[in-house]
Amino acid sequence: MKNIKFTELELKDTVLKAIDDMGFENPSEIQSASIPVIMEGFDIIGQAQTGTGKTCAFGAPIISKIDTSKRFIQALILTPTRELAIQIYEELRRLSKYDKVRSLPVYGGQSMDRQISSIKKDVSIIVGTPGRVLDHIRRKTLKLNNLNYLVLDEADEMLNMGFIDDIEEIIKNTNSERQTLLFSATMPKPIKKLSENYLKKDVKHIQILKKSLTVSKIDQYYYEVHNNTRLESLCRILDISEPESAIIFCRTKKSVDELVSTMSSKGYNIEGMHGDMKQKNRLSTLNKFKNGNLTFLAATDVAARGIDVENITHVINYELPQDTESYVHRIGRTGRANRSGTAISLITRKDFTKLKQIEKDIKSKITKQKIPTMQEIINIKSKNIVSKVSNILSTEEYKKFEPIIENLGKEYSLNQIAAALLKNALDKEISTEYNDDLFNQENSVRLFMSIGRRDGINIKSLLEFIDTTSTVNSNYIGSIDILDKFSFVDVNEKKVSLVIKNTDGKKFNNRRVNIEVAKNKN
Repeated sequence: MKNIKFTELELKDTVLKAIDDMGFENPSEIQSASIPVIMEGFDIIGQAQTGTGKTCAFGAPIISKIDTSKRFIQALILTPTRELAIQIYEELRRLSKYDKVRSLPVYGGQSMDRQISSIKKDVSIIVGTPGRVLDHIRRKTLKLNNLNYLVLDEADEMLNMGFIDDIEEIIKNTNSERQTLLFSATMPKPIKKLSENYLKKDVKHIQILKKSLTVSKIDQYYYEVHNNTRLESLCRILDISEPESAIIFCRTKKSVDELVSTMSSKGYNIEGMHGDMKQKNRLSTLNKFKNGNLTFLAATDVAARGIDVENITHVINYELPQDTESYVHRIGRTGRANRSGTAISLITRKDFTKLKQIEKDIKSKITKQKIPTMQEIINIKSKNIVSKVSNILSTEEYKKFEPIIENLGKEYSLNQIAAALLKNALDKEISTEYNDDLFNQENSVRLFMSIGRRDGINIKSLLEFIDTTSTVNSNYIGSIDILDKFSFVDVNEKKVSLVIKNTDGKKFNNRRVNIEVAKNKN
């Protein structure tokens, strides 16, 4: 399959000519595996990572099979964002360059009347976001009863964005004899269930996984933060670890924008990528990142798909992803080409159980680290600056500056001059003013509590129980790990005695709760 050519995939000559014009020489793995199966009429589940050519994998066979003599919508492609809808539409237009196959992108933010008018003009393929497509179905301006092909692209991202119910409603309005093509980088349980319910029994599962997704050469760490210290924690970690090139993953476009705005104002070399950005802006940012002119790239999962950069030293989960597969996919962007890499996750107490599940799934330890103090950052930065100065002193390059220092020496001591120069260098190295008061409550003690999931307790009710019985509120509570029969709770060391004195022996759901200091935090 490695040396297969497009001409061997039974595509229409006109489509092959368009592919040749686009400069594609040989199909990618997902294309060579999927196209023949799609051409034979099977439903497929195509599981592949970004940058693998999934649009051509489904677009080329669909365009090859569409009957241009029929004047109704024959194919519907659902995708999570309008950005992706436009990208897919543009590639379909290039693939159908020599055919009379008309495609139309349909998404929110456009005039509904204009879309309705365009749909009536012999459109064969609709590329749309679930919300807007469903709008048209409910208005009866989009009829899918003769649909031959349904594509669910980036299915896991549509799930993460809350579109699963919309997708099911859309599917129920399509022709039951349609051919369904589901593409997803990861396969969380709801997507598996969706495929079981709506794809044919003889569905073909095609899985193309990159070897770079292994975590074996990636050092994994996590830092416990509170929501109000998340940003400053990130800045401290970056200042002490000094990544050469890092992707910072956020869950939402809003988080990306806010992070980029704040970190840029603090002097970090950072830009963002997400689905609302124009393609030319995304390409410009990506080129800067690839060429080493951009140190930090903040991105959502959708926007980061397709990024193929070999020299990323760090991946940072500013916010944890929804599932283990997404976590592995994210951190797999570092540690490539036999290089080592570092993955860092910032978690709150609500994320602790999810983190432990990720550890279990990947069979790998994610090591806890402490948020660096201001003094630790100064010490590391000073050490690095002194090392650079030592290197300069080992050459002759400094000699031309000696007269300046000699002149300053008439007014100040050499120690004063050196200290002032070090301060000036540190001011440039440390990108933000830190507030140590935010971290005064980070030292905690882990308590054992004799209630767990079987007693009907969850994080919210446990916090309320502690607050009610001891008046210690959630600001003083850290990580909470609820197991079947018992729980572990991190409490600010100044409040531990208060919790034990007032909460120990109290009842939760008629069950007496015993509390003691845990013997081993891990």
